[in-house]
Amino acid sequence: MTAALLSVNALGQSEDHLLLAGQSDDGEALSDEAVSRLLTICARTGDVETLPDDVASALEAQLARQQENIRRGISERNARFFELEANKLDGWADDLKVGLERELKELDRQIKAARRDATAAPTLEGKLVGQKAVKALEAERSAKRRTLFDTQDRIDAQRAELIAQIEAKLEQKIEALSLFTIRWRLQ
Repeated sequence: MTAALLSVNALGQSEDHLLLAGQSDDGEALSDEAVSRLLTICARTGDVETLPDDVASALEAQLARQQENIRRGISERNARFFELEANKLDGWADDLKVGLERELKELDRQIKAARRDATAAPTLEGKLVGQKAVKALEAERSAKRRTLFDTQDRIDAQRAELIAQIEAKLEQKIEALSLFTIRWRLQ
């Protein structure tokens, strides 16, 4: 049996995992439960033996599979985190966009009404006042459109920043430290 400590640092958090791998003398890989139970067996130390290369490589392969499963789990969890953050940003962007588009539609309605009023005015002064009102509303509409485009650009920049921040945090820093290797013999 061999034990290793796997330290993973991702998304600003550090996690430690104890990896255990074991195999019988006939080459059969032991279950996780059996390997854990080996640690509860009373024993006494004996002569130190070197592990055969095939046994050492088999144990290392088991540890590598466990390490890959842990990394995959962390990666999937980080993907869910990223998706939640992206959805929040998209929801905020949609709310902002819908609000501005609603204001633009209201201004369009007001411009149509002001044009009708200017056309229907009986005097030249009334028509001029109406045209000035139309011009002011159109200027306000243009400003709102610019605001909408600026807001969309700001949202795109924030999305790019979010992606860059999360990408930097998603980089997993992994350290594996071999703790010990034990061999039991029943007497």
